Amino acid sequence: MYPDIGACGAELEVSFDGENKSWLVHLKKGEHELEHHLEFVDAEDCLDGKQCVALGLEVSQLLNNIKGKQF
Repeated sequence: MYPDIGACGAELEVSFDGENKSWLVHLKKGEHELEHHLEFVDAEDCLDGKQCVALGLEVSQLLNNIKGKQF
């Protein structure tokens, strides 16, 4: 979904959080980390290419932080 993640060398881990019934997306590169809870319905929309705005904004922010740029 976000090819820049692989290009910047960030580690990506996705797991299901049964307690919150959501997906936990964890990104890490060096000292920069992001954890984002993605609701099940939102994850389905992301995978279907419909909408993934909240996750996209957080990934973009993390990538900018890695590059030393801030919003």
